[in-house]
Amino acid sequence: MSSTKGNWLFSLLWINFAVAIVIFIRVIGNQITSVRDLLYTLAYSLLFANLTGVIGFLGISALAVRAQARKLPLMPTMFLCILVFVPAGCLFAQTLLMAIGVFVPRNFWTDYLNTLRVSMPLAAVFGLGALMHAMLRERLRVAEEKLHEKEAAEQRAQKLATEARLNSLESRIHPHFLFNTLNSISSMITVNPARADQIVGRLAVLLRASLDNSNQPLIPLRQELAMVESYLDIEKARFGDKLRGSTEVADDLRDAKVPPMSVQALVENAVKHGIAPQRGGGEILVAASAENGNLRIEVRDTGPGFNLTAIPAGHGLDNLVERLHALFGDRARLNVFRRDGQSVVEMVLPHV
Repeated sequence: MSSTKGNWLFSLLWINFAVAIVIFIRVIGNQITSVRDLLYTLAYSLLFANLTGVIGFLGISALAVRAQARKLPLMPTMFLCILVFVPAGCLFAQTLLMAIGVFVPRNFWTDYLNTLRVSMPLAAVFGLGALMHAMLRERLRVAEEKLHEKEAAEQRAQKLATEARLNSLESRIHPHFLFNTLNSISSMITVNPARADQIVGRLAVLLRASLDNSNQPLIPLRQELAMVESYLDIEKARFGDKLRGSTEVADDLRDAKVPPMSVQALVENAVKHGIAPQRGGGEILVAASAENGNLRIEVRDTGPGFNLTAIPAGHGLDNLVERLHALFGDRARLNVFRRDGQSVVEMVLPHV
């Protein structure tokens, strides 16, 4: 409402400025020849312009707010208001001037129509100018709000990504995890030193990636898959044939951008809750596809599945949902369902 009033007051100032210019032109053209005529014309014109402008301003402002609330088109509404309030304002101003003796009653309607011929075009021009000014200011305001929201979302995404990296790193240096990994390495040193050395390298890759990707909101999918492969290889050393993992991702999708530790979080969840509790182990498959501008990444496992709504706050998947929302808003989501006897966690996000 304050913005609308500001725009019409701005227009009112310009109307007075236009009146002054018209009078100046009449003076130069010798249409006003005396100081008395100048003062009379100036007082008459300014009084007329301001009375009409104030009435129009009050009426049009009120209707503009109602039109905006009801989502009516502003341009037709403005011209309708001009057709109603400008004649009414002119009539009120001329009646007032007649009451104080400026107008002669017998020339009332002739003078009124002559004034209306000038007032209507001026009102249309300055009304259109005020409307364009208001629309540009509104677009600027919306753009600034979106920019601030984007900056806030990026800061939140970076904070969540850092938290995810720290949580992921913390889980990896957990004594139980390190004990299992080091125990696997120790048991292989004498019988399969090459495999033991490979597991050490995988662990180094995993820990280094957790640190290197902390300041990036998005990374190529190929980097994320490299972390996933390192993690699965380490876990295979512990589970042996009980854990079978593979990926089905086309080369043209490996450059797509994903949040760091996102696919990794899905795979970790599948190993911990889908494969580890089963006696015979199971299989994990990571697949990706592109459709309608979206990237779909699925992590399938042969476990019993779970309900995403039952995930507690602070869990890895809960953190991932928050990160996806901060980065992409409603354009990204996490779906959990069963298909062909397998548990499927699907991450959908814009293909960038």
